[in-house]
Formats: sequence, structure tokens, C-alpha cells
Amino acid sequence: MSISSKEIQINEEIRDKEVRVILDDGTQLGIMSAKEAFKIATEKNLDLVKIAPQAKPPVCKVMDYGKYRFEQAKREKEAKKNQHVVDVKEIRLSLKIDTHDFDTKANQAKKFLKSGNKVKVSIRFRGREMAHPEQGLTTMEDFAVACEEFGVVEKKAKLEGRQMLMFLAPKPTK
Repeated sequence: MSISSKEIQINEEIRDKEVRVILDDGTQLGIMSAKEAFKIATEKNLDLVKIAPQAKPPVCKVMDYGKYRFEQAKREKEAKKNQHVVDVKEIRLSLKIDTHDFDTKANQAKKFLKSGNKVKVSIRFRGREMAHPEQGLTTMEDFAVACEEFGVVEKKAKLEGRQMLMFLAPKPTK
């Protein structure tokens, strides 16, 4: 959410009868009319900014609005830099998967889980394989056991049409 999307009232836009005024150094001037507060702000060559519109009476602060917007944008940019977007990576298995292929896919899933992503494991049943969903279930359970060091089963294996799906989430860090 950027600063421009937040509707902050400044200077003449403040139409309230009474406002609580705080100076830029934190000193409270008390409750006065919006016109008086604006006059004080212009004398100090600063802006009158409504910072708490929901309060009774609304709280306004005498400050440099341009500097305030710059600080807010900087804070948002810093917060954005520190957040990690969780992706869902997909790994497809087959019903007749061999041990080496299974191990390779399990290692790939471990790598995804280590980096903090969720893993969607799927098995597509073809033709007569639909007659043996229990084999798919055992393959899924084996896969979950192979990855239990780095992840936990978020959603158990479930047959949906011709596909069996299971979701693994990274283990919560202490």
C-alpha cells in the first residue's frame, strides 16, 4: 500500500471544527479550531497533517509533509525488501517410479522446502492405473517420509479425478 493510496488530509483540506494539535517535536498544543492550527503551521513554514482522523477530536500534527512522505516510502521499501514470498513448487511422480528417480525428486523437494517454499506433489493415473489408487497412496506416503526432515504434510494425499495431490509445507523455524 503506497502513500498516494492513503488519503491523508493536509492544510486546507482539514475541515473539522476542532482538532488536537501536536508540534513536530512532540509537544501538545491542545484542542483548537482547524483554522488556528493551520495558522500555526504556516507561521512555522510547515504543513498541518491529520494523522488520526478516527480520534475524537481528530489529531493533527505540524510537520514537513514532503519529508514525512519520503520517510514512509523508505519504510515501506525496507519492509518489502525483508519479506519472502512463498511459492508453490510442483513435483510430479508416476505410479511406476523407480528408486533413483524417486530419490532425485525427493532431493529436489527438500531443496524447495529448505528455501522456504511449499511443495505440491502429484501423481497422474493413466489408463488401468486408476484401478490401483492404493499404490499411489503408498508412493505419496513414502515421499512424505523422505521429506520429513525439512517439511511437514500440510494436506494429506487425496485423489481428485485422475490425479492424486498432496501438499508439503516447510517446517516452521524456531
